[in-house]
Amino acid sequence: MSLTGKQRLAGKTAIITGGGSGFGAAIVKRFADEGATVWVADINMDSAEKSMHAALKGKREGEVIVTPFQVDVSKNDSVRAMMKAFVNAHDGPDILVNNAGITHERAPMEDVSEADFDRVMAVNVKSVYLTARHFVPAMKTRGTGVILNISSTAGISPRAYLNWYNASKGWMITATKTMAVELADSGIRVNAICPVAGDTPLLKTFLGGDTPENRQKFLDTIPLGRFSTPEDHANAALYLCSDEASMVTGVALEVDGGRCI
Repeated sequence: MSLTGKQRLAGKTAIITGGGSGFGAAIVKRFADEGATVWVADINMDSAEKSMHAALKGKREGEVIVTPFQVDVSKNDSVRAMMKAFVNAHDGPDILVNNAGITHERAPMEDVSEADFDRVMAVNVKSVYLTARHFVPAMKTRGTGVILNISSTAGISPRAYLNWYNASKGWMITATKTMAVELADSGIRVNAICPVAGDTPLLKTFLGGDTPENRQKFLDTIPLGRFSTPEDHANAALYLCSDEASMVTGVALEVDGGRCI
């Protein structure tokens, strides 16, 4: 469910990594609905374009600007190219959402391949370092900015057989807090949200197979009794990235139906 639009991000520019699907696409649409100029940054250009079209649906031409941009957030040169293109176009961003993320298949920790471990750390961990490296200097120069990292309840209440994914999301929570402390004097706020599993492309991996039995077993761990929706997280992201949260930094907000209680 979406809140009533108030154009809370009017005049703001935003980059959402992994914005082509799932939680990222919902954040793209929510931010565009609230008046932001949004870049949909994704490794899959087709997905980025579909997300753009969904965000623009029902809007008048020129009402908002949504731009797809292909990027590999695990590669320094690719993130640097995105930074240069964005700054040339918009002199920003005001908001950076580090949403891109992957997991490995469920397995005992010692059976996860080195290649899968490296890939999870590159996309979930290194990407946050790279976007900070390339976008924080511009935010410091302007004396303002918001960074939102999409972590997971897995970083708070880990599940067996997803060990290295859990660790990457726990790292993101710690990174969020230390970034918030270091960047506060520069006028930059840094927060995270910690979603519980939702009906996204990663759900099958989280459950160890998307069966009615596995779904019910997981639902039994959520007091509110339902999976999260992309809109749940888009609404949380909107609040944390808006001026309404101007006194909020260093928070890892659980959007989890009570799972981590």
